Formats: sequence, structure tokens, C-alpha cells
Amino acid sequence: MVHKPRCTFAIISHPDAGKTTMTEKLLWFGGVVREAGMVKSKTGDYAKSDWMELEKQRGISITSSVMSFEYNDRALHLLDTPGHKDFSEDTYRTLTAVESVLMMIDSAKGVEAQTIKLMDVCRMRDTPIATFMNKFDREAMDPFELLDNIESILKIQCIPMTWPIGSGIDFKGVYDLRSKQILGYKDAKDPFSPNLVDASNLDAKHVLDFIGAELLVKLKEDLEMLETLIPPFSKEEYLNGIQSPVFFGSALRNFGVKELLDMITEVAPTPRPREAKLAPYDSNAEVIEIDPSDDEFTGFIFKIQANMDSKHRDRISFMRVCSGKFNRNDKIFHIRTGKEIKIATPLMFQARDRDIVEEAFAGDIIGLYDTGKYQIGDTFSRGKKLIKYTGIPSFSPELFMRVTSKDPMKAKHLEKGLGQLSEEGATQLFIRRSTNEKMLGAVGALQFEVVKFRLEDEYSVNATYEPVAWAGVRWLRFEDPKVQNKFMEDYSSVLMVDKEERLCFAVRTEWDLRLAIEKNPTVKFYKNSDYIE
Repeated sequence: MVHKPRCTFAIISHPDAGKTTMTEKLLWFGGVVREAGMVKSKTGDYAKSDWMELEKQRGISITSSVMSFEYNDRALHLLDTPGHKDFSEDTYRTLTAVESVLMMIDSAKGVEAQTIKLMDVCRMRDTPIATFMNKFDREAMDPFELLDNIESILKIQCIPMTWPIGSGIDFKGVYDLRSKQILGYKDAKDPFSPNLVDASNLDAKHVLDFIGAELLVKLKEDLEMLETLIPPFSKEEYLNGIQSPVFFGSALRNFGVKELLDMITEVAPTPRPREAKLAPYDSNAEVIEIDPSDDEFTGFIFKIQANMDSKHRDRISFMRVCSGKFNRNDKIFHIRTGKEIKIATPLMFQARDRDIVEEAFAGDIIGLYDTGKYQIGDTFSRGKKLIKYTGIPSFSPELFMRVTSKDPMKAKHLEKGLGQLSEEGATQLFIRRSTNEKMLGAVGALQFEVVKFRLEDEYSVNATYEPVAWAGVRWLRFEDPKVQNKFMEDYSSVLMVDKEERLCFAVRTEWDLRLAIEKNPTVKFYKNSDYIE
């Protein structure tokens, strides 16, 4: 990908708002797919971004995908994230790797629960947000109600760039508030050559003939209200996360998508400076800002995915380049291990498809073949600059399963499979010290279903899964070895170690946790595994 201005963005939405369908359409405009079909069709033509077998069966996104393409003289990296709440960890981490966001709203439902949670993450970094009101070819809420719904719940100012004319069977198209043209819906077979009607004079006969008297009266009233109530679009306020440009249409019918993508490539930010800590990376560490224009290369791992190519049992770590230029065969410094690593086959993605890339710049997402030496949050540099990028969230699991192989001969396969899948970050693997049992922790129940499916599909392991009545886990730190030994004796039945061999306390109830804290005032209990921050 040549050095065109970068645009790295993610799509967020509640499940079933049309996020994966929108991804397909954006890839079609970028020339990545020849046909923009439905997410799951009877012919088996699945969404390109849904590469995992279980995603194809369920028709949902359950892991983030990375797709790179060019459009309007910009190099775009689109990250399609899971909408389901059970996979929110993957989404939260992905949002740390992007500069802007496209928010999908189901026009019949308005703002939904998962959208609220994802917006909270965007708020942490004042991420610029563009909004697409989807499914206007079906019955929808009144557009003013939709705007009010978003503004009141999500606390962001909505600035319509297009305006719907009717909805459902009466949907005629949208009025473009900047060009004063109507984009006709019924005959919009080619999005590159839409049916445009000059509407600079709304009293013209051809406008009346096109949308009808009743809808014309409503359009005039709506435009008058918009002029009175809505301020003009400000690129500066969009970049600061205050305003969101709003488009109406139908992702399924590829209507209104081009206008949205044109706007994103016009106003979405290029890579921005990022905060990093200087060693030692504790709470007192000095925080500096790394500018993307810095000559020295830096980047961080925000996602790990095993077995994208099941034939080769590969594992890919996704790196966001934050500054400088990366060249193939460069040696880069892995700050956590203190080792230099030569990257011979850096990859760029279109979902499951991949190509070796010769160079990458700030804003690019590249894949590194990984034999197990990388972790989410790892920072890399050239020149051995001791920094660590901040803001990559980790979570304490809330649900637990005891996992045992049905076939004792497959115990090693189970250990390998659980280890690799947990390193992706969706689930966490713990070993119970008193019994050596494998305990899997997750934020959502569907994550266990994914692990079960993938263990069988990718590792040929059948296992039993027994729920364990724990409410959470706390990572422990001791100042005094004697206190540690006494603690380990007293609480041996609820002590585990994570994959980093760190000691953890399994929380049966909040009351048990409070009692343990009161009895052991010198012991530190941490809800976040990355407690050195």
C-alpha cells in the first residue's frame, strides 16, 4: 500500500444493526469484493469479514477482522468488530487501534444497549464518529426522533448530511443537504451513478412529480426545521468527538453508502499522536506523546488470532504502526522481552486473505507471524526506545468453566488449544493450584461456545465443561514472603495462576472478597491483570 494519507476506522453497532452488511458494501466500493451480497446467503456466499467457520454458521461477527483497501486517494484500514456483548473485550481493544468510528443505527430501534457501551469506549479518547441510520427501506422511526434519541442518550450532536424522504414502501430516497440534490432510491442500481434529481428549487414540477405532493410538503417542513435547529457541520468539532455527521439509507440495498464513504475519506483524521509511558511502567511513570511523524518506528499489538489458516495452524499478531516507517526485514525491538526481532513476512489483510507487504507507515495495520512470543499490549520500537503504549484495556472474567479432556490421550492437545485461544484475549486460562484443573474465565457465556467449537474444529479435542460458581478473580501482590506463605495456606482452595504464572484469588462472593481484604491489609488485590500500571 503506497504512502497515501491513512484512514484507520472501525464499525460499531448493536447486533443486527447491519454492521457486517455495511462492511461488505464498503469493501465493494474499495474493489475488494466483486459482489456485495447478503451476510449469509443460500449459495454459501458469506461475508468476507466473517472468516471463522462459526461466524458463517451463526451469521454474526465474533472476532475483529482487518481489511485494507484504497478509495478516494486514501489508504483505508477497516476494522469490523463483534457486535455481541459477549465479545466486547475484542471490540474494546480494537477501538484503541483506530482514529475514527462509523456507528450503525437500526432506524426502527434507535440507540441500543451495546452501542451505548461502545460509545463509552470512544468517549475515552474523543474518537470522531460518523453515523449511518440504516434500514430506511423498512419502516423506521421519524428522523427527528432518531436524532433526538442519539443526542439524548449518547450525548453527541447529530448533523444530518442527507435527509430521508419517506421510509419503508414509501421511501423515495434522500435529500443531500450540501448539493441540494435528491438521490433517488427506486432506480439506484449503480451506486457509482445514482439517480440524481436537482432539488435546488423544491417548487419545480420535476421534484413534485418525483416524490409526490404529500412527501414534498413534509420535506419542506423538515428542511425548514433543520435550518432552524441544526448548526452547520464543523470538521473541527467532528474531530474532537463533539459532532457526528449523519447519513440515512440502506446498507443492504447499497443506498447512501457511497455518500457516507466519500465523507469519511474527506474528513476522517489521519494518524494522531499517542500517549506512552517511559520505563519503569508503573503508576509514577512519565507519560510522553509519540507523534506519527516521528522518524523512529513504534507500534503495539492490539489483537492476536490463532488458526486463521487452519491448514497451517498459524497464529497472527496484529500490530498498529504508530510512528515512523516499517520496512520488510527490519529488525525491531520487542520492549517487553528486550530482544531484537527480524520481521521477514509482514502481512496486510483483506479479512482472511493476506499479502506480504514491503513497507508500512503510521496508521497501518500489519500482521506478524507469531510462534507464541507476543502478547496483547506489547510495544515495539526501532532504536530500543523504552516505551509502552497505554490505554489497552484488560478485564476480570465474570464467568468460569472447568475444562477437562474426554480423552486422556488428548490432554496435551487440550493444553495447547486452551493456551493459544486464551492468548487471543477473548478468554483467560487459569490453573487451580490445589488440583491442577484448567479453569477458563470469560466475560460472556458465548465465548465458551466459541472455545468449545474451535477446540473441536481446529484442535480435534472433545472436552467437558462444568460451570464453577465464582464471581470474578483478583490478581495478588505481596510485599512480605511470610505473609504470602500464610495467605497461600489459608486460601489454597481458591488460588490459581494465570498464563503468566501470576497468583490469582478466585472470588466466590463479594462478601468473601471483602473479608479476605480486611484480614490481609498488606496484600494487594487487583481487578486488572495489568496492575503494574
